[in-house]
Amino acid sequence: MDVIYSSNHFWILAYPAQHSFELFDKQRLCTLFLEGGDAMHFRLAMEKIPEKLRNEARVDALLKEYCASAQPIVFH
Repeated sequence: MDVIYSSNHFWILAYPAQHSFELFDKQRLCTLFLEGGDAMHFRLAMEKIPEKLRNEARVDALLKEYCASAQPIVFH
């Protein structure tokens, strides 16, 4: 597992061996695990943001869209 992005609102964790990502919404305490086609679609969406414009506001906006369907983190 590698932390590939961290802002005040989100984390992106990469699982290279599984070709997957986990998105964490820190404010809503939600997580979304992306694998297969969903992980590829997410990677392409990130790559669509031009490198010069790839700032925290733009990445967080994309993550907010993705995390709209995220599941709450449950503590036992």
